[in-house]
Amino acid sequence: MQCPSCHNEVAPQATFCGFCGTSLSAASAGGPAVPTSYAPAGGGSYAAPPAAPAAGGLSENAAAAISYVTIIPAIIFLVIEPYNRMRLVKFHAIQCIALHVAWIAVWIATVILTIALHVIPFIGFLFSLIDFVIAVGFFIAWLLCILKASQGQYFKLPIIGDFAAKQANV
Repeated sequence: MQCPSCHNEVAPQATFCGFCGTSLSAASAGGPAVPTSYAPAGGGSYAAPPAAPAAGGLSENAAAAISYVTIIPAIIFLVIEPYNRMRLVKFHAIQCIALHVAWIAVWIATVILTIALHVIPFIGFLFSLIDFVIAVGFFIAWLLCILKASQGQYFKLPIIGDFAAKQANV
């Protein structure tokens, strides 16, 4: 049996496609198939299929955006079906976790350097200012990820996005 959305082979008793997360019960009832080609959006983003509500009631776009709220929803969406089968949700959940890990690693490094350089009057203050700019940059990247996920786009952050795409098979 083939998935009507991505045309990958699925088990006859499956209710969701293991590759794209599409519900197979609607397809077997003669429901319309979701188109397979999508026009790329600008700036490293690729448009995802139209979001259909999952079994739990959340659309794919909503689940992808919610995964950025904290690290907890991202982990939950990677564990609970059918969200762990949806490529968009899986990509954004993995990217969220990687973004949080990078944010914490950079924060620890800047705190250590700020403490070490604090004895030098002007350099310590300057590095504290650089620390603030880095934090604002991470915050803006986080907000941009939430916005792009809610629009159903595969928005890749530098380095982190490539890692997430590889892990989510995007």
